[in-house]
Amino acid sequence: MFVYIARIFVIIAGPVIGYMKISPDAKGILIGTAAALIVIATEILIEKVRLDDMIAGILGIILGLIGASLVNYVIPALIDNARIVEILGQYDLLVSVVFAYIGMIIALRKKGELDLLDREIQITKKKLVKGVKVVDSSAVIDGRLLDVAGTGFIEGVFVIPTFVIEEVQNLADSPEEGPRKKARRALDIVKELRENNNITTKVYEKDYKNIAAVDSKLIKLCHELKGKLVTCDFNLNKAAAAQGIGVLNINELANSLKPKLLPGEAVNIFILKKGKGKDQGVGYLEDGTMVVVDGALQQIGKEVEVTVKSVLQKPSGRMFFARVS
Repeated sequence: MFVYIARIFVIIAGPVIGYMKISPDAKGILIGTAAALIVIATEILIEKVRLDDMIAGILGIILGLIGASLVNYVIPALIDNARIVEILGQYDLLVSVVFAYIGMIIALRKKGELDLLDREIQITKKKLVKGVKVVDSSAVIDGRLLDVAGTGFIEGVFVIPTFVIEEVQNLADSPEEGPRKKARRALDIVKELRENNNITTKVYEKDYKNIAAVDSKLIKLCHELKGKLVTCDFNLNKAAAAQGIGVLNINELANSLKPKLLPGEAVNIFILKKGKGKDQGVGYLEDGTMVVVDGALQQIGKEVEVTVKSVLQKPSGRMFFARVS
């Protein structure tokens, strides 16, 4: 409301000031009206421009004007030629405008590559410290990242790109209840990671508009930041590793921490349900590993001692086959 009142005041004040201070006729009114319209147009334009674009543009203009000043004043001082001095005197304003424009364009076009809004990552990048961990959507949605990061075993800076957050936000708007719940939980995890003082987490704003696939963006970002990729995606894991990116796969970490049961070992298992095979029952270890037990169909709902026969290793984890002892 205040902005609209201010605009009305400027529209009224412009012609009045023009009439009273510039010229007490139509000329003064027109000049004042034009000045008021220019002020309002500038205000509307500024409202539509992003703050970081505005700051970068102003800095670029300042640097351009400094460059133009060097050309206009240093060159005549170094070159004792009356003709060159005369030419520079004629074109000094044009040179200033051109340099200011070029400085502004360079600043606007390249500001995303300067990482000025992410000093911490930029410093890490310059020192080539292998501490940057780029997180993909599968790792955030999985949910175990928060627990793993909280243990302190993985050091460094967790980098979550904005295009990954946008991908999760799109899933959060999904009409399917399952993906929607997981995605909303993932957004909560991102918030908890950022608020945890013991975990250094940065939301990285750089995007690659010329690259459509999110996986390709992640690989390029890992290359630029000299970082490792944190994921649960088997295919992305392989693609990143093939391109020389270090990968921290949460599934592989979880599998490596599961009990190392060997064939012939005995363990107590609660038989939860029927298996696919004849007379088979299915139970789970404390960590969720599936155990298929022969001869356990009649033991559903009971805890029995079983003997491990074999172990099947899959990309998603282990599965044990056993028989009732």
